[in-house]
Amino acid sequence: MKSDTAPVRVLVVDDEPSIRRFLRASLTAQGYDVTEAEDGARVLDEVRRRTPDLIVLDLGLPGMDGQEVIRRLRGDGLTMPIIVLSSRTDEAGKVEALDLGADDYVTKPFGIDELMARLRTALRHRLQQQGERPVFRCGELAVDLVRRLVTVRGGEVKLSPREYDLLRLLVAHAGKVLTHRFILKEVWGGETDIQYLRIYIRQLRQKIEPDPDRPWHIQTETGVGYRLRAPE
Repeated sequence: MKSDTAPVRVLVVDDEPSIRRFLRASLTAQGYDVTEAEDGARVLDEVRRRTPDLIVLDLGLPGMDGQEVIRRLRGDGLTMPIIVLSSRTDEAGKVEALDLGADDYVTKPFGIDELMARLRTALRHRLQQQGERPVFRCGELAVDLVRRLVTVRGGEVKLSPREYDLLRLLVAHAGKVLTHRFILKEVWGGETDIQYLRIYIRQLRQKIEPDPDRPWHIQTETGVGYRLRAPE
């Protein structure tokens, strides 16, 4: 992410030196200012010493694990994006990390292009939250958050109040994966079954997707939750 202003500061956290070297080289080549940490305690020291703009965090750390790092950072009121690195088999760990406040995850082994895209999306989402836009546009979908108006290809789409609440939540976090638990808590107060969420996601897709059977806007993160595609 090259810029005429100060470079984005990224803290890379992994206990494997080879992964840290790879990420440092790749991120530095894209104009990021990179620092490293090999365990959870060092993360907290680095954050206090030099607050990063974004953290790339492995969950399987020695001593203090990644989930505890997230819990402490969010407990201290720190809001920088956190991109989790997780193993293919660590689905429960991913869900826990996201519920604790991580912004996204990338599964090991990962491609650097995918990681870069997730970093850009997380940073863009943070900027959007700081200066929330009244109209969301992505592809042929537009959501006017002031007028509560949803259009697809210029035509108005009628949503029920619950469908709109669900879509608004997805828009507010566009590009970020939201866990089933988080969505149920925010939209239903947590007092309902996940099957209701699946039903409403299906209804939304019927109304906003070009092909509901192959959704483009609302993407399923298997076993975790859903993600609304962010504007490019």
